[in-house]
Amino acid sequence: MKDEQLLRYSRQIMLPEMDVAGQQKLLDATVLIVGMGGLGCPVAMYLAAAGVGHLVIADDDSVELTNLQRQIAHSQQDIGVAKVTSVERTLKGLNPEVKISALNRRLLGDDLEQTVGNVDVVVDACDNFSSRFAINRSCIKHRKPLVSGAAIRMQGQVAVFDSNKPQSPCYQCLYSESEGDDEAASCSQNGVMAPLVGIIGCVQAMETIKVITGIGSTLVGRLLLLDASTLQWREMKLPRDKNCAACS
Repeated sequence: MKDEQLLRYSRQIMLPEMDVAGQQKLLDATVLIVGMGGLGCPVAMYLAAAGVGHLVIADDDSVELTNLQRQIAHSQQDIGVAKVTSVERTLKGLNPEVKISALNRRLLGDDLEQTVGNVDVVVDACDNFSSRFAINRSCIKHRKPLVSGAAIRMQGQVAVFDSNKPQSPCYQCLYSESEGDDEAASCSQNGVMAPLVGIIGCVQAMETIKVITGIGSTLVGRLLLLDASTLQWREMKLPRDKNCAACS
């Protein structure tokens, strides 16, 4: 680790549970973030600032005026620009040493499989069930930890799924494909409070760092729920479904 890196990450390195070894794990890691919207923006910004060495960011959308209320990696001048291009510029401003692979497309089929297979952790920050189920199946296949988050109206949730751990559930243990309704889960149809996505995205970033470094206990087997209207957190145990179509 170079002297400049030791200085940049000094406030993390001084944590006994992190130290230089933990920081080096972050620098050596590759993380895929699917979705550069309200959740993906804070996830990407905090992981870049914290020193994850390689971020693969994927989104097929462009910045719109309605995004700016909550998608904090974009600015007014980015309207009409591909979201991954806008986010890449922001991340490079935060930490020019981080390698960014910007994929201006929706990851599907073999493309998704190859991308997931080449990273260490996957962060699901997308906004539709079909993508979430596909990402979940790919993470199970390639045995990659999946950090999942969702936020709508005034409610948010976070969970970690890791098929390397025998007792870990998967995303489909929580939701079956028959329950997935993209319209019902759409911010454009239901609205969302701006800081909520920041809170959930920051928790996703923290869980990703914990997965990479081995610090603390991750949310594997637990579902964290936030009601922002009362600022109350609830935690539910999430057991593995023995009859799950994806991971059983």
